Amino acid sequence: MEIEQVCPADIEKRSFEIITELLGEQQPPTETAHIVKRVIHTTADLDYAHAMYFSENAAQVLSQTLAQGATVVTDTQMALSGINKKALATFGGQVCCFMADEDVASQAKERGVTRASVSMEKAAFLPGPLIFAIGNAPTALLRLEELIREGKITPKLVIGVPVGFVNVIQSKERIMAAGVPCIVARGRKGGSNVAAAIVNAGLYHLIRKE
Repeated sequence: MEIEQVCPADIEKRSFEIITELLGEQQPPTETAHIVKRVIHTTADLDYAHAMYFSENAAQVLSQTLAQGATVVTDTQMALSGINKKALATFGGQVCCFMADEDVASQAKERGVTRASVSMEKAAFLPGPLIFAIGNAPTALLRLEELIREGKITPKLVIGVPVGFVNVIQSKERIMAAGVPCIVARGRKGGSNVAAAIVNAGLYHLIRKE
């Protein structure tokens, strides 16, 4: 197989061209294409072309909220590390993860629940606007849905892409029915890298428009 010669600066651009070619007639809608293709670029998984769910105007809400200087809450340090914090700070935003906090760990142990669920409770006290980027723990998504239903938190957007087998699909279905803007990877696929990719897609989309 012949090696394609691509300048280092053009590798990402060429990757997106290849993604577009491979999708053929399955191109995502214009308003969500930058997100779907960024996820495919991150995972090399074309299934995301039809697995991604967007509530009404969710892609627009993502961009608008990031432009307002949002706080992005993740459920893993990996997702936190993957989000472009320099780009986020351009709009006055920040990203945080409470999973490693001592108070979260102690509460989780005392109550017999996951740190992910307790970290969502801690995030409920943050000032808005809030975006939740959940890429690993279904329990974080389930607890977040409960907090929304109880009126204890009103996120601007929920990115629900936990990966795995236990309560993964159920948690995604609940957040899709929670009545808040959301972007979800249907099924069992997802991950912290996918959560970060979605946030970054929104950031890069904003930067290109400036």
